[in-house]
Amino acid sequence: MRLGSLKLIHVILLCLLMGTSNSFSAGKILKDIEFAKVNDQSLKLDLYLPAKSKDATLIIWIHGGGWRKGSKEKCFITWLPEHGYGVASISYRFSSTAKFPAQLHDCKGAVRWLRANASKYGYDPNKIFVAGASAGGHLTALMATTSGHKKLEGTTGGNLKQSSAVQGAIDYYGPTDFILRSKTQPSRANEKGSVVYDLLGGGAHEMIEAAKLASACYHITKDDVPLLVFHGTRDKTVLIDQSQAIVARYKKADLSVEFHTVEDAGHGGNVFYSGENANRLLKFLKKHTQQPKE
Repeated sequence: MRLGSLKLIHVILLCLLMGTSNSFSAGKILKDIEFAKVNDQSLKLDLYLPAKSKDATLIIWIHGGGWRKGSKEKCFITWLPEHGYGVASISYRFSSTAKFPAQLHDCKGAVRWLRANASKYGYDPNKIFVAGASAGGHLTALMATTSGHKKLEGTTGGNLKQSSAVQGAIDYYGPTDFILRSKTQPSRANEKGSVVYDLLGGGAHEMIEAAKLASACYHITKDDVPLLVFHGTRDKTVLIDQSQAIVARYKKADLSVEFHTVEDAGHGGNVFYSGENANRLLKFLKKHTQQPKE
């Protein structure tokens, strides 16, 4: 092959790569947008927008990582724009930087910022859902159940005239009851250095009030938003009793809740975000909001 031909192929491949870094088949990606700055720490989000983003429903993704690691880069629902939905994957402060409720304050600050900037990016500020996995599922369940709670709103990012309320929530295998977890998983909730201990600043078995404040199960009221829950039957990281607990509380309060157990699944995996479970997510979104126009 001639040198000139090789150069041409190289240029074509380079152009293709540059194109995919900024866009995808369903629309466009906007990375590292700062939505708040807290004590010199920049909190950022990524937007994945559909080709026709005007009036689209927006789903905010909260990543996992035990509240002490993880990244907004690990967003498992970036395929939603292909179906007309927008996605915002957000960051938040880790437990090594700030204890709970700082993480929830940051999530609510992101919602307020996204509402304040809806006209700029084109999605509908009145159709915002939240979803998250593991520690992100924990924060998602709290987003569903603590709207307007004085201690749990915070002021992250300002935009305080905007509401932090969401229209629905999707919890993937997140802990929802730290009091229960202190009994069924004490190694993860009570022991010094465990993820819950680091989040609360002490063991859940001793910090009862703090543990309840950080548990969605203790905040459920009649006006809470629809909830969709997924959990693997073989999850050893977050036991399935955590999802069963919030589903039972939701049902007792006569609230809208759907619970799907994923047989033989552990803590995460593609099975939660593809195939039948992807369709369940789409049906939930369509049921609780008007489907975005194609």
